[in-house]
Amino acid sequence: MEPFVSLSGVVAHLDQVNVDTDMIIPAVYLKSIERTGFGPHLFDRYRYREDGSENPDFILNQGPYRNSKILVSGPNFGCGSSREHAPWALEDFGVRCVIAPSFADIFYNNCFKNGVLPLILPEPAVRQIIDKSKNNPGLELTVDLEAQQVRDSDEEIVVDFQVDEFRRYCLLNGLDDIGLTLQHEDAISTFEARQG
Repeated sequence: MEPFVSLSGVVAHLDQVNVDTDMIIPAVYLKSIERTGFGPHLFDRYRYREDGSENPDFILNQGPYRNSKILVSGPNFGCGSSREHAPWALEDFGVRCVIAPSFADIFYNNCFKNGVLPLILPEPAVRQIIDKSKNNPGLELTVDLEAQQVRDSDEEIVVDFQVDEFRRYCLLNGLDDIGLTLQHEDAISTFEARQG
């Protein structure tokens, strides 16, 4: 997993509540257990028309937002069925951080395990980011996990945040569950050798 220390990039606004996992990645695309290849299907029903052409009205199909690294949305992001494919699709598209006032628990946990920072900010701060993004296409934010702060270039937006220390450690060091286990590889090998 790639470490997440500080991320700067275009923020895409998805001004909606209850964005569920089926909206993020429809069930029809859940046939693979590989973590890659889901980015083109992120928000599939909204990004594409029935004939397969792009929907120009959807935010991720518009100029500066095509390469967004940060997504900001309304409360209860990631609700619905529990599918790890949702953070896989976000990460594969290039989104490494989702900012919202609240997240569904399973989605929230899956994000941390897959290198995506689900960042809970107060609703007024989220509204400020959404509004500024709408009024300033291509708005860039910096999400500094080390300093635990979100800011824009003119520092009109500066929001401090807290992330659980263990989850922060894992993201800063690029450690998923396997990476955490491998930190103890020598002890595991010693134990296995003793078991004969």
